[in-house]
Amino acid sequence: MTDNKIRCALVFRIDAAVGSTSGVTLLAKYDFSSDYEAHSGAATEGTLYAGRGNYGEAVSMVIKNDPPGVAEVGKVGGFKVVQSDAHQVVYGGDSDGLCLAVVTGLRYPSRVATQMLTECYGEYSTKMGDEIKDAATNSLNRKSKPILTKFCKKYDDVNNVDKASALIGKVDGVKVQMQDNIATMLQNMEQREAISDQASQLNEQASVFKKQSTDLKRQMKCKNLKMTIIVAVLVLGILLVILLPLISKAKKASSDAENDDGTNP
Repeated sequence: MTDNKIRCALVFRIDAAVGSTSGVTLLAKYDFSSDYEAHSGAATEGTLYAGRGNYGEAVSMVIKNDPPGVAEVGKVGGFKVVQSDAHQVVYGGDSDGLCLAVVTGLRYPSRVATQMLTECYGEYSTKMGDEIKDAATNSLNRKSKPILTKFCKKYDDVNNVDKASALIGKVDGVKVQMQDNIATMLQNMEQREAISDQASQLNEQASVFKKQSTDLKRQMKCKNLKMTIIVAVLVLGILLVILLPLISKAKKASSDAENDDGTNP
């Protein structure tokens, strides 16, 4: 797993006999992210770094095989970058043999690492310059720790020291926000489409209900008309049943009366 964090800062002395076993001497080492290495650590590290605690030996080998380029007097330069599967080492030296190196994650900008080493060199060479020439291996760990700690903490968050990285971070933040906004907009569009579909379904159901109610109203009218006709026919039938005998009886009575009048002059 790669990241953009600082792992370790190291100080070396490069003797004239570069390429021999005694050509590069590790004077000081500060494991800035030892907690990170302990938890995330070394199980997946590449071949350049054999695991936590081996930075000094690994970087010494790198510098022996490929020492820094030529630098101006009184300045650090000749910076080089070597990468493994999970880490990278950035290092540079001056004309007197002082070499500074920093181990970082692969996503840590090498230009920022170079900037860190340049700034650290100014303070380190001023305060420790007299002891560097004759110092033994790892003899400057304690004296170097405050300086190395200071610059590791300062440069651990690249956004605080590099405008380009800060700008990239802001752009990434804007991209994430835009992606969230687009996702929200698409979700809202889907919800609106769902609501629109529901509204269309309700309109269709309303139309069907209206048609059904109209048909039902027409059917009820037909039924009412039929019932009215049936009732009228029944009433008329009942009236006929009642009136016809009465009318027939009245006619018969009238006829008998006329006959009686004819026989009695």
